[in-house]
Amino acid sequence: MGTHARQEQTTTVEVRATGNVRRELGRHTFEFSFEGTTLRAFLDAFFEAFGGEELLLARTESEERTGGWATAPETLPGRWERNPEGERTRAYARVLVNGEFNELLDGFDTELHDGDRVALVHPFVFCV
Repeated sequence: MGTHARQEQTTTVEVRATGNVRRELGRHTFEFSFEGTTLRAFLDAFFEAFGGEELLLARTESEERTGGWATAPETLPGRWERNPEGERTRAYARVLVNGEFNELLDGFDTELHDGDRVALVHPFVFCV
């Protein structure tokens, strides 16, 4: 029996970028192909090709949070999930797959398929 090198599957998704990510890329929607089938593989390939990791991913806990003007209730409504350590987004930045926040799916292990939409969101924030 011969040895066959396993080839990684190539996946093509539609990237949608908003706010600061769109400004950095100079465009808001385009197709992107990468080797692999997970959001993690997409992000690795995307950041290698375009940069921008510092716009989306938090390196420290303080980068993923922002102070608010209201005290949060003890019990928050709905479902609240955090991505695991090393997979957290910056305050206000989000990664969505087909319109759903990645932390409500399988985080960076979310499976991607050809034609899926990956939104990279980092809105402009202005203080007056």
